[in-house]
Amino acid sequence: MGHSHAGHAHGHAHVGHSHAHGHAHGHNHAHARTANQRRLAAVLVLSCLFLLAEVVGGYVTHSLALLADAGHMFSDVAALGLSLFAIRIAARPPSERRSYGYHRTEILAALANGATLVAVSVYIVVEAFHRLWNPEPVKGGWMMIIAVAGLASNILGLIILSGGKDENLNVRGAWLHVATDALGSAGVVIGALLVLAFGWNWADPVVSILISILVTYSAWSLLKESTAILMESVPAHLDAGVIRGAIGEVPGVLGVHDLHIWSITSGMDAISTHVVVAEVDQCRVLADVRNVLHTRFAIEHCTIQCEPPGFEEPVLHA
Repeated sequence: MGHSHAGHAHGHAHVGHSHAHGHAHGHNHAHARTANQRRLAAVLVLSCLFLLAEVVGGYVTHSLALLADAGHMFSDVAALGLSLFAIRIAARPPSERRSYGYHRTEILAALANGATLVAVSVYIVVEAFHRLWNPEPVKGGWMMIIAVAGLASNILGLIILSGGKDENLNVRGAWLHVATDALGSAGVVIGALLVLAFGWNWADPVVSILISILVTYSAWSLLKESTAILMESVPAHLDAGVIRGAIGEVPGVLGVHDLHIWSITSGMDAISTHVVVAEVDQCRVLADVRNVLHTRFAIEHCTIQCEPPGFEEPVLHA
């Protein structure tokens, strides 16, 4: 079952798939994807309706805060649309050209969402400082009503998306967008309260600066994780040393080298390695190694090359 890995040193362009576990794994992935698609579609409709309400409300009340929040909501709608599009593309089957399929589209969407969140935060901070020097009168009453309605809409969106945010980075990106929007609405509510109670027009920009700091913090982890997957880093929940040791403990295994562990997309880890095997019974060792990877580390996608002791890979001259 050894693959010829002549080009392995230059990268792991292919992955062996255990058909026994792979079918169930693929089925679970497809099921989760359908559920996530429904969640995102529901929240997208909700966000579009509320975006309309905020634009009209901001125009009627001359509230810059509401229009700024509407801008944030627009970035949400774009982010949700992007996430939904990515899930649909990721569902496409692998082709000859794209042997992994389109799973990485979701990671690219997560990266784009993280970057947008940071950009929106910077814009809000700049706008807030501008308003601190030039405070503008705000119609607190209407601002309050629309902000409370927005907060309710965001909380509903968060509840809908919360089911898929832990196992899917793309859904988490969308969830973070809605969460920051909820914080934005909460900030507008607090700002409106202070404007109504004390006439403090400066409260609105101060609250928005605090929200922006929080937005950047949450977006940073999303950017970090999606970049780690694109850079094919070892997934955070796995330890290469521990996995190397576990394979080394399998009876008949003399050595482990060229170990690569990476994620294809959220919740889909892969491994490729060369295993030096003492005995002739390579198939049993191969089955044992696969079993260890499956039961202890939940890794389904394995490419394992068995080699006899002293095996030297031929050097291919260009």
